[in-house]
Amino acid sequence: MNKPTLMRAERFPIFMGGEADDVRRVLTILFRGITSIARPDLERTLSFDMEWVAPHEAEEVVDALLNKGWLKTEQGELHLNVALGDVQVPFGWFPRPTHLLKPVGTTSEPTSTPSEQQTPPQPQATPSPASTPSPEHLSNDPRAALTRRLIRFIARQSGLSMDELERRAERKIRAFHHITPWLAYALVGREQGLEMESIAEALAVV
Repeated sequence: MNKPTLMRAERFPIFMGGEADDVRRVLTILFRGITSIARPDLERTLSFDMEWVAPHEAEEVVDALLNKGWLKTEQGELHLNVALGDVQVPFGWFPRPTHLLKPVGTTSEPTSTPSEQQTPPQPQATPSPASTPSPEHLSNDPRAALTRRLIRFIARQSGLSMDELERRAERKIRAFHHITPWLAYALVGREQGLEMESIAEALAVV
C-alpha cells in the first residue's frame, strides 16, 4: 500500500499588530487594480491624493517600505513584495504616519511606538455661502440628497471652505474610483478629526 503524499504548506509572511495592518491597508489601496506603479506616482498618491503624509515625507515612506521588504523594484517600477491577504479597510480609517515612516518588517514583530499626538485642525477661511458642492452622482442613494447638509456640517466643524472640501472630496473619488460623493465628504471630515458618530447623524435618513 502506497504511503500518502504529504503536501508542503506554502509559507506566508507573518503580520502582527495594528502597525502591520496600517501598512497592509495602505498598500491594498495603492495597488488596487494594478500590479505595479511608478515611484513618483506612488509618492504623489501618498502625499497629495490621500494626504496620509507630507510631500517631503512620501519619499521616506517609499524607502522604508522597500527596506522592510513590503515593496520591491522591478524594471523601474514598484511592485508588492508580499501577499497581503484579505484586507478590510474600515469606514473612516486613516493610517498613522509613524506606521508608514517606520514600518514593521514583513516577518518580524512590531516594536511599540508612542501614540501619535493628535493636533486639532487649524481654523481656515469661513465657509462661503455662495459656494456650491458638486452635483450628486447616485440619485437612488437616499444619502445623496443629504450631501449638501453634510458639506455644511463639515465646513462649520472643520473651518474649511466649501471649495476646499469639494477639492479634497474629488481627490478621494479619483483615488478610490467607485465611491459616492457623500462617502468622499465623510472621509474628508474624518481626516479633519470629526467624530464618525456626528458625521453619521448628519447623514441620517429620516
